[in-house]
Amino acid sequence: MNFNFLSPVSDAVLAHNELLSQQALGKKLKIHSKKNGVPDLDGVKIAILGVLENRNDVNYMGSELQFDSLRATLYGLFPGNWYTAIADLGDILKGETVEDTYFALKETLSILIEKKIIPIILGGSQDLTYPNYRAYDTFSPMVNIVNVDSNFDLGDASQPIKNNSYLGKIILDKPYNLFNYSTIGYQTYFNSQEEIDLMEKLYFEAYRLGEISNKINLVEPVMRDAHIVSLDLKCVKASEVSAKQKYSPNGFDGKEVCAIARYAGISNKVSSFGIYEYQASKDDSLTAMLVAQIIWYFIEGVNCRIKDDDFKDVSNYIKYNVIVDDDELIFYKSIKTGRWWIEIPFLPDVNNKLKKHTLLPCMHDDYIEASHGKIPERWYKAYKKNSF
Repeated sequence: MNFNFLSPVSDAVLAHNELLSQQALGKKLKIHSKKNGVPDLDGVKIAILGVLENRNDVNYMGSELQFDSLRATLYGLFPGNWYTAIADLGDILKGETVEDTYFALKETLSILIEKKIIPIILGGSQDLTYPNYRAYDTFSPMVNIVNVDSNFDLGDASQPIKNNSYLGKIILDKPYNLFNYSTIGYQTYFNSQEEIDLMEKLYFEAYRLGEISNKINLVEPVMRDAHIVSLDLKCVKASEVSAKQKYSPNGFDGKEVCAIARYAGISNKVSSFGIYEYQASKDDSLTAMLVAQIIWYFIEGVNCRIKDDDFKDVSNYIKYNVIVDDDELIFYKSIKTGRWWIEIPFLPDVNNKLKKHTLLPCMHDDYIEASHGKIPERWYKAYKKNSF
């Protein structure tokens, strides 16, 4: 396997790991070290990967990245009752150009995704979501991205890619593989009205911070339909992080962002998870601990995955038909987990992105709404996107 782009975990972190309890997470990992090289990935389900690239940050001032304190903190946590084998592959260093780093990340992720290993990417600036997306080019004709962020990051696609404008490049660059993009936790005052209108026009999903804080389980069906989850640490409120990481007095608290990470892990579809905009600093312990716990909860979620979306066997689900106006909405409820889906119909007369009927994850509340004559908004947006 060609992992030429990877740099090993530092000796300082490995020395710290030697001092930890035998029950600590660091003792359970397969670690890429200078001495032993890249570990054997047979049986590995999750791989941690740092990317030391932040030159496309709009505020880049030459600062260097390192993940030593973050790794040392993560290694010191105790694992849950997990069955998945986890590797730490070390870091992808900055290339000569940012495009070189993008290429290295895309190639590395392609190998992992092909082997059905879920990468946890540590960044670096959030424009790294773009090569993450491009890693799916040969695997999936339709990709769904969920961005946990205070901003949409649409930007001006005619300008060079930056960490606040990578989405424009994803939308406009061939091959066009993006089906849905959802933002969780956006804050209106950080986004222009033009961007908000464009999100609506493209039938993308956007959930405000207050909406999610009031009802955190809204995240679950959104994550259940995601392939890529990109989490910007600027979505976390300033009181939860170290001085250099502070961005806004409003944002998710630690408990909320960990719950969101767990929902991402539980999703059977999520096959890559990125945490971006990490700012290493001397008083790093608070941010390092928060990121370590976000990773811990994502891994916990992966270990709680239940295969409940096999709809070939009618004994696995209950089917509900609801008439709303002239539309027949078809819902499915898993008997195993109680989770819900709604069918998006195949439209034979349009150049649609779906080649067959597909099922969109939803909530019991959507079924209740439909029963009272209201079409669920997620269904409407997915239906309209399919009609493009």
